[in-house]
Amino acid sequence: MRVSPQKARLVLDLIKGRRVEDALNTLTFTKKRVAEPIHKLLRSAVENANYLSQEKGLDVDVDNLFVMRAVANDGPRMKRIRPAPMGRAYRYQRRMAHIEIALGERGQQNGAGTATVVGEERKAPAKKAAPKKKTSAKPGTKGKAKSKKKATAKSK
Repeated sequence: MRVSPQKARLVLDLIKGRRVEDALNTLTFTKKRVAEPIHKLLRSAVENANYLSQEKGLDVDVDNLFVMRAVANDGPRMKRIRPAPMGRAYRYQRRMAHIEIALGERGQQNGAGTATVVGEERKAPAKKAAPKKKTSAKPGTKGKAKSKKKATAKSK
């Protein structure tokens, strides 16, 4: 989305942890330009959850959905040039944001509220590579410094 991630985070912070209905009302009456596309994205997430409950057979109660995670990360930047005095050019960057919203479902089991992620796949954590052992550049040097002397020729 063509908006600065910092500006998008201002609006996303308003809806984190809220029920979906409250978040949609908040976005409707927020006077920021980025609120309208975030509203559209949130409605899309709710429709995806509704699709999962009806078509895929997952047990999702749309009335108990809340905004579990709302993140705006840096996207690609467009580099632009602005004319400056004396024929110079100043460079500036137009920032873009990747906006991500995850919905969860609040359930009442044994009096404690639990949250489950709706429609998000879990990935296995990546394996870390073993640290490499430090080796010297040449075998057998073991930290000895070799000095090279320059031979100078004297001419008469």
